[in-house]
Amino acid sequence: MSLHTTGSQTVGPFYRIGMEAGYQTTVAGPDVPGERVSIRGRVFDGDGVPVPDAVIETWQADAAGRYAHPEDGQPTVLAGGFVGWGRAPTDDEGRFCLETIKPGRVAGPGDALQAPHLVVLVFMRGLLRHLVTRMYFPGEASNAEDPILALVPAERRATLIAC
Repeated sequence: MSLHTTGSQTVGPFYRIGMEAGYQTTVAGPDVPGERVSIRGRVFDGDGVPVPDAVIETWQADAAGRYAHPEDGQPTVLAGGFVGWGRAPTDDEGRFCLETIKPGRVAGPGDALQAPHLVVLVFMRGLLRHLVTRMYFPGEASNAEDPILALVPAERRATLIAC
């Protein structure tokens, strides 16, 4: 008897079917205090071809550094219209857009304050597990002292800062 490698299975292009009802492209409504930002980008595959069926998901704090989650533990009330997460599909050219506010600083390892950032997840065909990264804001002085960004080699840190 000989053993043979079986074919691998990739996650197929069905996100629009399975996730469409959960799209949330407005993270912070117009009445939520904070600096308004549009998160726009494109998703490409390993060959540089736009991915028309990816989904981008983000998680973030509000402008005061509070999460829309009961385990946040802060006693203050979130502004109405702030959901704290977004989920956007890509179009035929791999483009996506989310409307939100710039998040405030939140505590990180050892209670050190983190720079304002979004947690970004990428779901797309060919990935058995989603990708997770962060997006930091350009010109933010606190980027230099962020304990998580400091873990990234200095020559790669700019790849996590939006332009």
